[in-house]
Amino acid sequence: QVRLVESGGGLVQAGGSLRLSCVGTGARFLANDMGWYRQAPGSQRELVARTTSGGVTEYADSVKGRFTISRDITENRMVYLQMNSLQPEDTAVYFCHVDGQLLPETRTFDSWGQGIQVTVSS
Repeated sequence: QVRLVESGGGLVQAGGSLRLSCVGTGARFLANDMGWYRQAPGSQRELVARTTSGGVTEYADSVKGRFTISRDITENRMVYLQMNSLQPEDTAVYFCHVDGQLLPETRTFDSWGQGIQVTVSS
């Protein structure tokens, strides 16, 4: 099974930046979709940004122009989220998500990280 471990969250003032990282461990795999979601208190989990193995990226309207998602092409085990111009409304628990195929048996998987807190103070 693929275990995802997030890092890089924390407390930052409005206008500041953070970079989230997520690494997949526990098995060899070929990643397809890699992405970041977030969930604020009392709200549903929502897409922040995702990227496919074919290079397609998608962003929530609220983060376009401020956040950038990238993946480690060489090892294809890591995905990052650079967050600039952070605002208090970006405060949430951020979750990493990866799906793809386990190697060498090619069985599919769909994994979520445990979540990491991002808090933006005004």
